[in-house]
Amino acid sequence: MDEGLAKIRHARSKKDFPFLKLEDDEYVEFAFSRAKVCLFLIFGGVAGGLALILFAFLMIILGQNMIDEMGRNFMYIILACLIVTALLIGVVAFVVYRGNRLFLTNKHAIQMVMKSPMATSVNVIDLPSIEDASFHQNGLMQKIFGYGTFRLSTVGDETTYTFQYSDIAPEELRAVSKLITEAKGKEKKD
Repeated sequence: MDEGLAKIRHARSKKDFPFLKLEDDEYVEFAFSRAKVCLFLIFGGVAGGLALILFAFLMIILGQNMIDEMGRNFMYIILACLIVTALLIGVVAFVVYRGNRLFLTNKHAIQMVMKSPMATSVNVIDLPSIEDASFHQNGLMQKIFGYGTFRLSTVGDETTYTFQYSDIAPEELRAVSKLITEAKGKEKKD
């Protein structure tokens, strides 16, 4: 690649992804996040939970015509607490969704994994160390919605890095494999 173009791509990557610690001549080739179906599951779960809470509350209030003022206020407090809890669960799930990313640069694969806001990890793999890149779909839901597990297997200790709930397209997988092959070729030349 032309050195001027590499510098422009590096500057653009530093601007777009300031949280990545890129080397001087390194730039982002691919940025993957979780599949969009995960967002629908998060928001659908929160909406379903809120609907269930409101329905149960309505049934309790309508079924109890002898509740006095203090009892009704207590029920409103419980309702408010349940709604706030459901919304907080949705916010935490969204933060975790956004915290799971996979970046492929011209030199490294950088995987950011967030299981909860308090449990995060970052894995950095040199591209020439990657032996195999694959994408697997298991089950009807994954086939219908087009998501699965993206795997990067390394040479030597045979560690496998997985990126679950990914919606990597076949042409992207081919481009990733080509990028890995090119990185191995450059390493052999050096």
